[in-house]
Amino acid sequence: MDWLDDGPISGEDLMAEIIEFYPETVDYLAGIGMHCLSCSSSQLETLNEACHAHNLRPGPVVAELNRIVTE
Repeated sequence: MDWLDDGPISGEDLMAEIIEFYPETVDYLAGIGMHCLSCSSSQLETLNEACHAHNLRPGPVVAELNRIVTE
């Protein structure tokens, strides 16, 4: 899966870490329905798990997050 190699973020990263290290991703995540960015589950939930919980495909989300943080 090429999208895994396109940047520093992967589906296995914890949501809390993505938000902490890449705050520029918050608007995008909220815009796709991930409004629980500050909830306690974000501390233990991976991006893949969060996508599954919100009925999103992880691949495009990872690709967009990596595009945001590498521009």
